[in-house]
This record gives sequence, C-alpha cells and structure tokens, in this order.
Amino acid sequence: QVQLVESGGGSVQAGDSLRLSCAASGRTFSGRTMGWFRQAPGKEREFVARINRNEDTHYTDSVKGRFTISRDNAKNTVYLQMNSLKPEDTAGYYCAASYSYSTVAVGSFNYWGQGTQVTVSS
Repeated sequence: QVQLVESGGGSVQAGDSLRLSCAASGRTFSGRTMGWFRQAPGKEREFVARINRNEDTHYTDSVKGRFTISRDNAKNTVYLQMNSLKPEDTAGYYCAASYSYSTVAVGSFNYWGQGTQVTVSS
C-alpha cells in the first residue's frame, strides 16, 4: 500500500551538507506524518525529525539549527536538508510514515524505507 524509498546519502567531510529525499508511493501521503530516523552500528534507532500534515515540525536537540525537514505533497516526497554535518551524524538514515499527528515515537511509524547511509569524516 505504501512504499518509501530514500536517496541522497553519501560520504562527506565535517561541515559539509547533504539533502536526503524520501519518495512515497500509495495513497494518503498528504495526510501522514513523515519522519526521519537514524541508526548507527550498535545503537538504537533514534528520532531525528518529523513533519505532520499541517507542516508542523519537530527535531531532536542534537540537530536543531542544522537540519531542516520539509515535504512536497505534489511530488509525494519528504526531504531532510542536513547542514554543518558532524562525525556524530554518521548513521543509516530511514524515512518513515505515521498516522499519528504529533508523534516522534519509533513505534508509531508503521511504514519504513530501506535506509540511506550518511558518513561524515573529521
């Protein structure tokens, strides 16, 4: 019913920027809350950012002021603009969709993409 495909990851140096994209297929994209999560080796999956159907946004503290989440409903796509990247941002980044209006909880997101790797060297 819903498929999510991430792209835009890569290997960069500290201070560089990347823009991740998540293309969604299926119905009801515009009504869903969309989120970005990340997971580093040996770590739990971590909330990064989310945007709901009203375009309200929320970010984890470590990325505030550096990352921006946005959505283009006409293109069924959500983006994560990442500026001033740090080595600690290195992780697999995952796009997810939820029916919940304001959630940031991993367990509330019921559709997930395959992930795209972001590696930041110092």
